[in-house]
Amino acid sequence: MDWNHYRFRSLWTLPAPPATVYDVLERPEDYPRWWPQVREVTRLDDTTGVIRIRSVVPYGMTFTAREVRRDPAAGVLETTLSGDMEGWARWTVTPHGTGSLARYDQAVSVHKPLLRRLAVPGRPVFRANHALMMRSGRRGLLRHLRAV
Repeated sequence: MDWNHYRFRSLWTLPAPPATVYDVLERPEDYPRWWPQVREVTRLDDTTGVIRIRSVVPYGMTFTAREVRRDPAAGVLETTLSGDMEGWARWTVTPHGTGSLARYDQAVSVHKPLLRRLAVPGRPVFRANHALMMRSGRRGLLRHLRAV
């Protein structure tokens, strides 16, 4: 088992139509406005940006995200990630009742030296940290959607 490899899935039910949710999620440069753990997004061009995140555990991560798929009709946004972590992340937004379901899938290998050294004992903490970050993101997106 590669202790530095992680797969995550989060499901967010949201009270807004899929097109509205998709419109918000396709603008990562705005994430810091509603997602507290996304500290900074710096656009490099139309499809690439540098993202700095930090959650409850006192370590930050910086990575470059490059868009590889943007399909509004299918509700899919997918990026490759490189830097402190390497892999991919994908949002899939679909209708759900009177609102939407935003599914976040991610597969990454961690490259940050400290996190690699702490891989075995820290794994449960890192997974919990990710879960807390995702819960906070959902809460922030809910507030943001109510305001738009």
